[in-house]
Amino acid sequence: VQLVESGGGLVQPGGSLTLSCAASGFTFSNTYMTWVRQAPGKRLEWVAGIFPDGNITNYPAGVKGRFTISRDNAKNTVYLQMNNLKSEDTALYYCTTSAGPPYNPRGQGTQVTVSS
Repeated sequence: VQLVESGGGLVQPGGSLTLSCAASGFTFSNTYMTWVRQAPGKRLEWVAGIFPDGNITNYPAGVKGRFTISRDNAKNTVYLQMNNLKSEDTALYYCTTSAGPPYNPRGQGTQVTVSS
């Protein structure tokens, strides 16, 4: 299993970013995918999940309405569109194949920093 996250960066509060995760080494189109994040000194936090066909998505209350997870099974890629970003969204973001904890991120993650 290989997962490579990208798309992070520095953004002002209220701004937007789209993260990407390129997957390989497993049957992506059959796999539930999640995005999780870890802020400094904090535990991993689940932020989005998507079923294999892309038709059902799940979010915790803290990001619902601001984050959108999607996937392209032809490209073996999952995305996370993040709008109206807040300082508390600052974290290292990972995609995983875990439907629930422990999430055990395998990739390097991509850093998102929300600051003015």
